Amino acid sequence: MVAMGDGSARRVMVVADPTRESAGALQYALSHAVLEEDELILLHVENPCSWRNTLSTLLKWPNLPVNSISASSTIGMEGGSNEVDFLDEMRYACKLAQPKIRVRVERSPIEGKEKASTILSQAKAMGVDILVIGQRRSFSSAILGYKRSGGSMRGIDTAEYLIENSNFTCVAVQKKGQNGGYLLNSKTQKNFWLLA
Repeated sequence: MVAMGDGSARRVMVVADPTRESAGALQYALSHAVLEEDELILLHVENPCSWRNTLSTLLKWPNLPVNSISASSTIGMEGGSNEVDFLDEMRYACKLAQPKIRVRVERSPIEGKEKASTILSQAKAMGVDILVIGQRRSFSSAILGYKRSGGSMRGIDTAEYLIENSNFTCVAVQKKGQNGGYLLNSKTQKNFWLLA
């Protein structure tokens, strides 16, 4: 699905989040998209207005009751202070799987209201050749597809938006089970099965 190039180094970006979909996208990129001379960029788009970041920040305030500390550490598992941990773990997984590739971690706040447009602008600014993003699709959206309403992104999945609007290769990845392979989507291929 991803052209393996002519031997020149490429920049491959994986959208990094603490989710199963993002882990599947990274696994696909490491096994099928990245070559030794390539640079792998892990991009995490942070939403400063998300409820998790707001809640974890509130729970860190010193004037809260002592019993809120356990709530703070529980919430931190998905966001807040442990975000660095999942990015470090992803970087470590990259080094284990492909010790010779260069791995860079980038963080970016959301520009405006849309995560997808932030990812797209960051990818363009960094000169990315291939963008890999994990995709979660419900059964109904896979069958019916996505419809735009009034030119906005409402109703369209982040991965679909990136595929439609990128001028470089963008692959949306759904990992199917431990050994079930991948379901891939790009501009040229829809629902393409790749066995692991």
